[in-house]
Amino acid sequence: MNEYPLVSIVDDDESVRDSLPDLVIELGFAARAFSSAEEFLGSEDQGRTGCLVLDIAMPGMSGPELQEELKRNKIDIPIIFITAHGDDNVRPLMMARGAVECLFKPFTDLALLDALNAAFHRS
Repeated sequence: MNEYPLVSIVDDDESVRDSLPDLVIELGFAARAFSSAEEFLGSEDQGRTGCLVLDIAMPGMSGPELQEELKRNKIDIPIIFITAHGDDNVRPLMMARGAVECLFKPFTDLALLDALNAAFHRS
């Protein structure tokens, strides 16, 4: 798993945690899924994570709250927000907060690949 950049996926939706890591691996990255922001913060993968795919709305700590916590701790990880509850204002707001991308579920494989490539500065 160390030879590929690690993408950590944080989403409370079990179906996303089951399917998205497989897609990320197919796209050429390593993947690890977490059910909550708190679980990610308690893991040893923060330092190895090259990109976070982060749900906006979760019970407990939300995606934007996790982003703020990482900033407070001076941990700089590129973030791709994902959401099923988006409106026209969500994407510009998340991008203004420093996200690499904000994707609305369901998103295409190509949209995710483009966002991951942007996060890892690949062309």
